[in-house]
Amino acid sequence: MTLTQWFIFILIIQVIHGLGTWKLYIKAGRQAWEAFVPVYNGIILIKILSRPWWWIILLFLPIVNLIMFPVVWVETARSFDKNMPIDTFLAIATLGFYNYYLNYATDVSYVENRSLQPKTSGGDWVSSILFAIVAATIVHTYFIQPFTIPSSSLEKSLLVGDFLFVSKFHYGARIPMTTVGAPMVHDTIPKLGTKSYLFNDHFEERKTSWVNKLQLPYLRLPGFEKIDRNEIVVFNQPADTLLNMNDFHPDRNYYKPIDKKTNLVKRCVAIAGDSLEVRNGYVYINGKQNVLPDRAHLQFSYHVQPKTNQFNPKYLKERYDITDGFGIVNQQNTYYFSAISDEALAKFKNHPNVASITPVKKEKGVRDPSIFPHDPNYKWNVDFFGPLYIPEEGKTIDINLEVLPLYKRVITEYEGNELQVNGNQILINGEVATTYTFKQNYYWMMGDNRHNSIDARAWGFVPFDHVVGKPVFIWMSWDGIKNPRWERFFTTVSGSGKATSYFIPFLILLFGWIGLNKWRARKKNG
Repeated sequence: MTLTQWFIFILIIQVIHGLGTWKLYIKAGRQAWEAFVPVYNGIILIKILSRPWWWIILLFLPIVNLIMFPVVWVETARSFDKNMPIDTFLAIATLGFYNYYLNYATDVSYVENRSLQPKTSGGDWVSSILFAIVAATIVHTYFIQPFTIPSSSLEKSLLVGDFLFVSKFHYGARIPMTTVGAPMVHDTIPKLGTKSYLFNDHFEERKTSWVNKLQLPYLRLPGFEKIDRNEIVVFNQPADTLLNMNDFHPDRNYYKPIDKKTNLVKRCVAIAGDSLEVRNGYVYINGKQNVLPDRAHLQFSYHVQPKTNQFNPKYLKERYDITDGFGIVNQQNTYYFSAISDEALAKFKNHPNVASITPVKKEKGVRDPSIFPHDPNYKWNVDFFGPLYIPEEGKTIDINLEVLPLYKRVITEYEGNELQVNGNQILINGEVATTYTFKQNYYWMMGDNRHNSIDARAWGFVPFDHVVGKPVFIWMSWDGIKNPRWERFFTTVSGSGKATSYFIPFLILLFGWIGLNKWRARKKNG
């Protein structure tokens, strides 16, 4: 729905609420009209329930309000002395319409100074769990989200098995677009393997299905940073329309809402307004070779011819920091190494079993059909790509049939326009167009592992409305199940020089705080 449609929907909800509670408001010493005024009626209701004023904010936060509405329904019944388990059940099972029964069919009395403490230990547990979920959902949605590194596309900067905290507020927290879903999970409910949100994901029905009308339009809170070139960013994969990202041949064409597309983490090598080109695997921005931060390490693929023996993966990992896979590719026992950094290569050349090392690079002008823009007129590949202009909000470009493949998805999928090609003419929303003005900023996200990363070279631009947040902290890191990387615990993601672990200072502060609290408790009891 649009914001106007949501406004009308909320007004209808206010009328339904007023019709079902106005007598209850009177019995609580308020005026009948107060039950009908949007937002104000919620403030008054929270006062009637003797609950904190900030509950009203929780009622308007997507996802969180799905938890708070049943709580308010139950609390309303209890405020009028309906405390039995059957009352709680009916309040929830009728989606709050139990209030109509209380309002019109009963002669209930308002309990002004009722106890707010749960009457049983079970009720206390339920209350604690509910508000723990609410608090965690707010933090997860608007402040900090945990994230796990699943692949080696940023290897050496971020390792497989790193557990990150991703800041939502640096670039501005995005308001959830999917309003009905399970809290604190992404697109799938763990263990069950089922979709975690209410949405009709049939591509053909995405614009007509009534459940999809519950989607909020894109909104984002103000941030205090803009995305800088070479920053590591978490974002929703723009081209993710699959049920399973590892299944490239699904049974049908799925369609996901933006905030439920797969989360990825890459390096933003080009920002809005840049001109990008890849030459021999190296990125050039506005004609100059891009210089990465000192913690970043580019990796490329190589063919390695051994002299005699096979290579030991464990030895290569420990001695040369070669962590990605490798294997024999022909009868001459030539090995293909998917990723080796320049630092590792300089050492690996001196390995007694290495006869030769040859870079695996694509030739300029040889088209790779899997590479953006997937058009035969653009003979681009992973090593030779561009030049390409990265769209900037408010900037206008000339549009013609030659450049249309580069920006067609931007115009249609990301910015919601209807596009047709009639002979040599391009029609946007039914009108002939020779120029196009972009509505938002776009970014180019790539992995440092240049030959072993599925990134923007495969799907193209990343719109700002797909940006999730900025990784700021590694709080835990494991190499497999049994091998903790202690030196990476509590380290920062960005910064210059070798990352410093703050794990020991954290433990000192933690145990110090625990000891201080115990000392205070003893002093108080003594």
